[in-house]
Amino acid sequence: MTEVSTAAPLVAPWRFFPAEVARLHRLSPSFLRVTFTGAELDTFADPGYDQRIKLVFPLPEHGFRHLPDGPDWYPRWRALPDELRNPFRTYTTRAVRREAREVDVDIVLHEAGGAFGPHGPAARWALAARPGDQIVIVGPDHAYPGDHGGREFQPALADRLLLLAGDETAVPAIAAIVERLPETARGEVLLEVPHPEDVLDLPAPPGVAVSWLPRSGAPHGSRLVPAVRAAAERLTLAGGTPPICPTGAAADDGADPDEELWEVPVGLSNGRHYVWLAGEAGVIRTLRRHLVRERGLDRESVAFMGYWRLGRADDGV
Repeated sequence: MTEVSTAAPLVAPWRFFPAEVARLHRLSPSFLRVTFTGAELDTFADPGYDQRIKLVFPLPEHGFRHLPDGPDWYPRWRALPDELRNPFRTYTTRAVRREAREVDVDIVLHEAGGAFGPHGPAARWALAARPGDQIVIVGPDHAYPGDHGGREFQPALADRLLLLAGDETAVPAIAAIVERLPETARGEVLLEVPHPEDVLDLPAPPGVAVSWLPRSGAPHGSRLVPAVRAAAERLTLAGGTPPICPTGAAADDGADPDEELWEVPVGLSNGRHYVWLAGEAGVIRTLRRHLVRERGLDRESVAFMGYWRLGRADDGV
């Protein structure tokens, strides 16, 4: 007699969720909150903090007809002809309401021809989005029992002195982190945004100071870089006497500026501080050089993430 297996079927940590736009809320000139709904979103996991997901956008005339599914979707997607390859971009879940089958995503809007370059597929979709528009979300499955991945903030380090900083592309992730910090958390949050009207309401624990830094037409990083340097001084991030930074080429971190900038702690050091930085890659590289090379901050106490690169259309936004 053949035995029938009673083991539960294997569940992948990530899956495709068909969804549509339920509501649109313009938070400010630069931020649009999109609420997605779908019959299967009651199984969408909510690991919180800076949880990354992917939004897959429809193709004109094709929709999602040629979008591969399953665990091997990505290599199959890459093998498609360009005209049949659905574009997708990475975002952060701003809120998940499984009972209501809803997921909120905050999308950065920008002017064509600005620092981000010409409008790419994500920006064009966001600017034209209407309730009922179809989309596919690649996100974590609540039925998966393990770590889904795609989250860089380490909650175990939230009891340290914190420095969270980034530009507008990092605002949704930082906001989601701050809202989950314990009431005993201490530190600073620095958020560079395009306009004074982009300052949003962001409740934080009493010991966490939140500073908004509108550029008002100034270059990217012009407010964030000095603010992070000043915060590093206030929080005495490195401790002791900072090492002398050499001049010239030796002062650089030695990395190829075209290489992806994405470094997160791989272990838990015994440091007193924890830094999370994300935004334009050149700006984040400058901050990494200052904190690690000039101030001697332990690399195991920092997370540096280049979300996008200056002049590249829709790169990470």
